[in-house]
Amino acid sequence: MSLLLTGIAELTTNDPERGDGHSDPGDALLGVVRDAAVVVSSAGEIEWVGPAAEAPDADDRRDLGGRAVIPGFVDSHTHLVFAGDRSAEFAARMTGTPYDGGGIAVSVSATRAASDGELRALVAARVAEMRAQGTTTVEIKSGYGLTLDDELRSLRIAREVTAHTTFLGAHVVPREYATRRAAYVDLVTGPMLEAVVAEGPTALAESIDVFCEPHSAHAFDGDEARTILEAGRAAGLSLRVHGNQLGHGPGVSLACELGARSVDHCTFLASTDVEALAAARGTTVATLLPGVEFSTRSPYPDARALIDAGVDVALASDCNPGTCYSSSIPFAIALAVREMGMTPAEALHAATAVSARSLGLDRRVAPGHPAELAVIDAPSHLHLAYRAGVPIVRALDL
Repeated sequence: MSLLLTGIAELTTNDPERGDGHSDPGDALLGVVRDAAVVVSSAGEIEWVGPAAEAPDADDRRDLGGRAVIPGFVDSHTHLVFAGDRSAEFAARMTGTPYDGGGIAVSVSATRAASDGELRALVAARVAEMRAQGTTTVEIKSGYGLTLDDELRSLRIAREVTAHTTFLGAHVVPREYATRRAAYVDLVTGPMLEAVVAEGPTALAESIDVFCEPHSAHAFDGDEARTILEAGRAAGLSLRVHGNQLGHGPGVSLACELGARSVDHCTFLASTDVEALAAARGTTVATLLPGVEFSTRSPYPDARALIDAGVDVALASDCNPGTCYSSSIPFAIALAVREMGMTPAEALHAATAVSARSLGLDRRVAPGHPAELAVIDAPSHLHLAYRAGVPIVRALDL
């Protein structure tokens, strides 16, 4: 049965050609339609979008009561497959202890010790928490197993809830390989990678990622990262990179050179990094994760400078047990507006259209597209940042 959604005070389509022509730059970017309606097919696809006064008939009808509707958030950077608790580490950082990546080993130990059922239940609860805050698409990385069997297990569990899985065996060098780094890189690029892609088109991951961070003794330098990324690309995986989080380094330039879909964090950027990202527009997205800066007392990236330079900027949560145990994209949007110089419209676009692009998706509210929608208990998307910390947005169940 088709469903007509009415009572939409403001509809964000992410399709400028579909907007109602309002002169506001934010409205133009988002393709805003006021007093809108949407028809959804029985297959869950959008059949029609436009002014409510022109809406066609449908089998059923739902009045949203003057609320705003937006494309569901696309959280393109998460680490949801983990067990254990690192709240004490957060408390220590709030009193001055710097973050260097070493705490990941705590999560690795807890995750290895957890049963499949325990991990599956934890992931399901986190995904449900995300949907309750408007996220309808999520990318999930491995990286808290760091053995062949544990990495495969993490990816299998992630694959049960999303098609967008990322192999992050190169999260950090595990303790048992601390004096044998080259051997661990060989494990990641050899047996681990081979097992991940062994099933061909149904490989356990669509992407490979690496924590390229010379400022951490636990992560990987530029040469190691290049070896890992090139091996993943040769195996048919898309590339993603953790880059330039703790200081200036080669992560951003390497991501742009190799054609990565996304380079994430981008906290410390040289002018040459910004130039490389601008030149890679349309290929490599700079995914900013402001919840991490909030949780580590680090400086926020300058999103305004990136956007003004012509860089594709996305927003994601980086939900993880150490540096940002928040699954809230609205929180990331509020931080981006308050701390990083983004307008509310730019932040919403970054958390939907651009983050989707980094996963090879096209997130618009338009005929033929999946009806991945979220509804705001307010008349405008502006309330996402305006009412920071208030649970006013949720995925729309059809």
